[in-house]
Amino acid sequence: MNLNRRHLIGASTAGIAGALAMPADAARAAPLTSLLGRDATQYGVRPGSSEDQTRALQRAIDEASRAQMPLALPPGIYRTGQLRLPHGAQLIGVRGATKLVFTGGASAIQSDGSDAIGLSGLTFDGGGIPLPTRRGLIHILAGRDVRIADCEITGSGGSGIWLEQVSGDISGNIFTNIAVTAVVSFDAKGLSVSRNTIVGTNDNGIEILRTAIGDDGTLVADNRIEDIKAGPGGSGQYGNAINAFRAGNVIVRGNRIRNCDYSAVRGNSASNIHITGNSVSDVREVALYSEFAFEAAVIANNTVDGAAVGVSICNFNEGGRIAVVQGNIIRNLIPKRPIGTAPDDDAGIGIYVEADTSVTGNVIENAPSYGIVAGWGKYLRDVVISGNVIRKALAGVGVSVVSGAGTALVNNNMISETPRGAVVGLDHVRAVTADLSVEGAQRFAQVVVGGNAVRQ
Repeated sequence: MNLNRRHLIGASTAGIAGALAMPADAARAAPLTSLLGRDATQYGVRPGSSEDQTRALQRAIDEASRAQMPLALPPGIYRTGQLRLPHGAQLIGVRGATKLVFTGGASAIQSDGSDAIGLSGLTFDGGGIPLPTRRGLIHILAGRDVRIADCEITGSGGSGIWLEQVSGDISGNIFTNIAVTAVVSFDAKGLSVSRNTIVGTNDNGIEILRTAIGDDGTLVADNRIEDIKAGPGGSGQYGNAINAFRAGNVIVRGNRIRNCDYSAVRGNSASNIHITGNSVSDVREVALYSEFAFEAAVIANNTVDGAAVGVSICNFNEGGRIAVVQGNIIRNLIPKRPIGTAPDDDAGIGIYVEADTSVTGNVIENAPSYGIVAGWGKYLRDVVISGNVIRKALAGVGVSVVSGAGTALVNNNMISETPRGAVVGLDHVRAVTADLSVEGAQRFAQVVVGGNAVRQ
């Protein structure tokens, strides 16, 4: 029995040795494989070489793809220009040890119309080399079942990953020092962007965009996003952790967001957006935003600690309507003017809404202006503000009372420590009435106030 075992071991060893001794052409005809896939060094790829490896890497990618096998890149540094991924290409590295250093071109990785491609365990270092506009260091067009996982993208001179008409999964990646945006998706076909870490971008963190308003359905979940700058300036196009534009049915949940020049989550003309369960701190404009031509937004169970405005549901004049704002904790808001002056600025507000909206069960504390505001001039219709706790605001609830404003119901709220009043009438954001919650106060037919517990 032992002799047979030794005989088998010897034959196996001889077979491997014989394969290694084969001429180069024969070896390429029958490449050795590992548990990960084809070994890239068999194709002349040399980790650690000071020479450009683009040609050898491209040949290795093409050969492995034709064989329908992954291509394994051993630990080391690979200097490379643009590489193209054909259908089914799978590149696998050793996480934290396999590094592709970009030497120049439109992108480090390009794929056009290739399905079932994958990148895993690789570091892509863009070296700060500027990319053309609307390009990512990894650039994928029209691909199904694209998977980029457990990679690191750093020093991109454009965006990190740029996707157009792509379905698949972008997960577990680390993005640092990105000149534009970490992840950009146009016209997704069924995409998940999850569990990524994004630190330090100059435009936005994640952009979910469409060329025209329509269903998108991208899931953006459980990402950690920090230090997002509005490098190009503007009035809110940049400096956002997550930006959904024209993209319907996007779900943004469970993300940890910190230190953004503008918003944590901004939905622009994004109908049926869900913004739930996110943790937000230190953002310098509206934390959670649904604006312009949208119908239906759910903003629920988030925490916001430090923002100019906690939640804004606005632009009824552009068609923005239907929302639920529920169960959020919003505190420590920042003013644009000294605390204690008249609340006539659009900052330091906990929640702002306009049309066909229910605001219930929220807790708001330390709002230098209003806890909750309903309406902008005549742009107010069918708003319910009920069951909220508002503490330490200059005024508790502000409701538009100008000519043409619609109906608002303000009842059963707990409002305390609001020296300007528990419920006040507004002309835009300027208070024009005394406290409407006190007995004998001025009444407006379109504003129903009752059952609030007020403590000053």
